[in-house]
Amino acid sequence: MEKWRPWETASDADWETAVEREALIRTLAEDERLTKERLQEAMLALGLCRSLLYKLLHRYRQRPQTSSLLPWKRERCADVRLLAPEREELLQSCIREFYLTPERPSMAAFMREVKRRFSEQQIRTPHYQTARRRIAALDQRLAMRKREGPKRARERFGPVGISTLSADLPMDIVPIDHTVADVMVVDREYRQSIGRPWLTLAVDVASRAVVGFSVSLESPSALSISRVLCHAVLPKTSWLADRELQNLDWPMAGLPRLIHVDNAKEFHSRALLRGCQEYGIAIEHRPRGQPHLGGHVERLVGTMMGAVHLLPGTTFSNASQKGSYDSEGRAVLTLPELERMAGAANCGGLPPHRAFGAGPDAFGSLAGRGGEKKAATSVSPERRRVLPGFPARGSAPGSERWHSFSPDPLLG
Repeated sequence: MEKWRPWETASDADWETAVEREALIRTLAEDERLTKERLQEAMLALGLCRSLLYKLLHRYRQRPQTSSLLPWKRERCADVRLLAPEREELLQSCIREFYLTPERPSMAAFMREVKRRFSEQQIRTPHYQTARRRIAALDQRLAMRKREGPKRARERFGPVGISTLSADLPMDIVPIDHTVADVMVVDREYRQSIGRPWLTLAVDVASRAVVGFSVSLESPSALSISRVLCHAVLPKTSWLADRELQNLDWPMAGLPRLIHVDNAKEFHSRALLRGCQEYGIAIEHRPRGQPHLGGHVERLVGTMMGAVHLLPGTTFSNASQKGSYDSEGRAVLTLPELERMAGAANCGGLPPHRAFGAGPDAFGSLAGRGGEKKAATSVSPERRRVLPGFPARGSAPGSERWHSFSPDPLLG
């Protein structure tokens, strides 16, 4: 029984070849007797040998349609497996019990295990390419889940998650997060490397503006969150003046309605809970294992680390990127200098957000269209205590107060 290729799945090149053949072969099929001269002309015109021309002519007479003349290949179906059942089953058990394990063995290690198991059973070992094809035929999501864990498989093959946070007014929703800065800092006196500082950021969802940040060598705690909240709530005028940035404008200030945080222990502290309850600030913890829900601040962290990688003493993102670069030997920035650079970048150094076409100025324009809703709440001096026990002295945390909790005066 003849097998015919469906014309719907034929490529454009194959279909053009069939159309060209059909114009000549149709005239040949209409004649009962073919002369040697006509056959020779058709062979030269179509570039075919005599046997193939007769085969096409026979196919067309059986089924006079253009698709009967489509080129075909004699090949095995992709899903046909020629291993004997016992060899196939043993190879599949090697894949299940050895290859699909959290140890993530390499292909070379897998082949050694295959040879060992087949030798024990006194069965001929399959070819390397056969084993490789069986591995390639595995469901990629299943293989990654078995070898690298369900979280990695979900990140790679799951639907792309997007943040559902939405705000119309500034200071309505403020995500906060920490990261270790990819740069080494030095002390002020001896200019020796003292480590990588922690950066804590607070960003306004409505305007995408940075409303507060903290740079410290201390690990994340309720204290670092209090610094960021103080910085976000209070006016930045004196803070900028303390760092000789008085020519820059940083208008973001006010009590946030809600802060959006992850599930780190410092965000569940009693001090943070009571301090926020004291001033009517709601706390929302995003679900575990879903970092995309904090995409606003996570994306900002990535942008800022990209800029940090241009600074002397950077550690880059990983060891392969760092290479032979001497981060400690080339470090020159002190903690206050790094903080000053971060403040200047947040005021005017960040590019305009593509969703708004504007930078920090969008904060003021959004606040002006609030209507009856109150946008940013001003804070009176007597209310400048964000967390119990951590008073923010003065109108803004100045340089002498911003680092007053440092364990060593040489840190700046």
